[in-house]
Amino acid sequence: MKEMHAAEFKAKCLAILDEVAQEGESVTILKRGKPVAQLIPPIPRVHQFPQQELIGSVTILGDVVSPTLPAEEWEAEGHTPL
Repeated sequence: MKEMHAAEFKAKCLAILDEVAQEGESVTILKRGKPVAQLIPPIPRVHQFPQQELIGSVTILGDVVSPTLPAEEWEAEGHTPL
């Protein structure tokens, strides 16, 4: 893992982004010698949208449309308007 000062990162930001993407090595950015941020390569995506990875992983059990409690038990139904 590389480390660099914030001033150097600021000056070479676009080149560093390309380097991290190509080489896959993360970079820790330091400010006054202390780590303040970490630039890591992206996780490769198999699908265009993250939700597509969930297709087929959910099983619906029972009614997902009706309320879980009857209306008489709702807190809002128990109060009368003033």
